Amino acid sequence: MRAAKGGAEGGPVRVWGEPGNPAVMDVRTRPLIDRSLEALTEGYAWLPNRMRESPDQVVRTRVLGRPALAVRGPEAVSFFYDEKNVRRHGAIPEPVLGTLFGREAVHTLDGHAHRARKELFLPLLDVGRIAGLVEHVTDEWDEAVDFWSRLGRVVLFDAASVVLTRGVCRWAGVPLTDEEAEPLARDLIAMVDGFATLGPRHWRARRARGRQEDRFARLVERVRSGEVTVPEGSVLDLVARHRDEPDGPLDPKTAAVELLNVIRPTVAVSWFVAFTAHALHRWPETRERLQADDSAYVAAFAHEVRRFYPFAPFLGGRAVRDLSWHGASVPEGGLVLLDVFGQHHDEKLWGDPYAFRPSRFLERPVRPDELIPQGGAEARSQHRCPGEGLTIGLLEALATHLARLEYDVPEQDLSIPLHRIPARPRSGFVVTDVRKPPVH
Repeated sequence: MRAAKGGAEGGPVRVWGEPGNPAVMDVRTRPLIDRSLEALTEGYAWLPNRMRESPDQVVRTRVLGRPALAVRGPEAVSFFYDEKNVRRHGAIPEPVLGTLFGREAVHTLDGHAHRARKELFLPLLDVGRIAGLVEHVTDEWDEAVDFWSRLGRVVLFDAASVVLTRGVCRWAGVPLTDEEAEPLARDLIAMVDGFATLGPRHWRARRARGRQEDRFARLVERVRSGEVTVPEGSVLDLVARHRDEPDGPLDPKTAAVELLNVIRPTVAVSWFVAFTAHALHRWPETRERLQADDSAYVAAFAHEVRRFYPFAPFLGGRAVRDLSWHGASVPEGGLVLLDVFGQHHDEKLWGDPYAFRPSRFLERPVRPDELIPQGGAEARSQHRCPGEGLTIGLLEALATHLARLEYDVPEQDLSIPLHRIPARPRSGFVVTDVRKPPVH
């Protein structure tokens, strides 16, 4: 899964001046070529390829017609999340809004507006709520195992998405019939699967978002009218009642967007379930330790899955003012990119970044701005995802459940292509002859 080697946009570039007289032009002042197509085709390797020869871990480039500054490292994370430097408003491309986040989502806001909307998501940080979600999802998992054991073949990625959809909807107070679960799961997966590509996956994602925004907007209206009763304090109840001061209640479409921004990323844990199965298959020695009820190791394993496997390639924002980082600059309005995948595979931070080694998280405390699969900085007031605790809690629980499950792994394509965003095992990780774990 190592990123392919390639050139960098750092260092001097030899050009020709007068005939016969070579000249040197620094890349920090040369004209920049737009690299949008390369970003699409190279995927996760795009920024690491260009960072490789940059000793200061900073690259000037051009993306989506705008000058861009790509940065990496814990100090760069602080630089990126400082609102005096970088803002999100106007930075997220429309294709991403139209598939992954939704228009007017919290991800697009800054300053007071962001903090007011963020209040809606802060209850997700509560330990009791995390435990409640984990309980609902693991109950659904145990029921699903009974069903899987009667099937000859299960695609774990797809099956996990249905389990997560059922569990998160029950936890969030969203009514869901048995017939609705699989179509909703497919749409939620499509929204994530098509945000960073062109062609059929992208258009499936747009159609999926349109269907579910309409559905959830109608649901919010029915809750507000009293036609549908939901548990007090549930996510659906909070979304329906939330007010963006001084603007009042969210309009139904925006409320639907934010409700999906709780449910969708929870179902996206399907990627981590598939990666967990991949890790257990490649490094079977980790299975015994997960089965041993060692909570510290389980947490370390979950962090290593989030570090090692490709999920978010990079994050982006707009420069609030003319910025400079380690001698490279970007003008006001330009893009600032945080190289997430590259940071998680930086030898300076991790020593042996392409080794899957959960024990690294037992050997030393890891700073929040080193491990950033769901963003950096602080979750309560900044743009770090407040659902990160939900993801970690679910991943820890499902990794343990998966380690205790007995199944066969038939021959299949388990490669994880880095040009595909978001990446996952090509086969979705197929298992056969699923056996319920013994009761202890």
